[in-house]
Amino acid sequence: MSPNSVAVVDYGMGNLRSVAQAVIHAAQDTGVEVKITSNPQDVRDATRVVLPGQGAMPDCMRELRDSGLMEAVLDAAAKKPLFGVCVGMQMLLDHSAEGNTPGLGLIPGNVVKFDLAGKLQADGSRFKVPQMGWNQVKFSQHSGAQHPVWGDIPNGSYFYFVHSFFAKPHNAGHVAAETDYGGSFACAVARDNLFATQFHPEKSADQGLALYRNFLHWQP
Repeated sequence: MSPNSVAVVDYGMGNLRSVAQAVIHAAQDTGVEVKITSNPQDVRDATRVVLPGQGAMPDCMRELRDSGLMEAVLDAAAKKPLFGVCVGMQMLLDHSAEGNTPGLGLIPGNVVKFDLAGKLQADGSRFKVPQMGWNQVKFSQHSGAQHPVWGDIPNGSYFYFVHSFFAKPHNAGHVAAETDYGGSFACAVARDNLFATQFHPEKSADQGLALYRNFLHWQP
């Protein structure tokens, strides 16, 4: 792979085609090579990694393990920029209540299910689970600064969500953004060279493309 390359990890789970197309689009004219791969060596050789995930957490963790890619992803997470998407974000935490599933343990915290029974939205309708659709993302500021991967994206931009579970990091310093759905929750997490979103940048039009583009240039 080229000196500046991103591996989109194909372990059999995830909205792979649309994630890859968005990353390829974001990489246009940047000199960054994008490779969709199920080969652990490609993940090790890439300069940065995108970990998609879609469906149920137990299935995603099992497929990552069975594909032989887990060790390569953990190696990458120790030293190079890694972007987790949707369940790919949830997998970074210690544990998910979905199927009582251990995660990768890269960001301390748990993944829990929305508990919105009896809660009503502003228009009087019930909250639906899963949350599905556009919602506003408010960037967190720690040490007086927001995370560099947000770049010039305006705070309060809207991104596209589809999920029933959400992350609860133990350390508020690992929360990169929050969204309100029956209460505030972490919709983006970050630690060192790791950055991840619960929402789908690849379904979030221009702001989502901008986020992938920022990630491709991020030097943690």
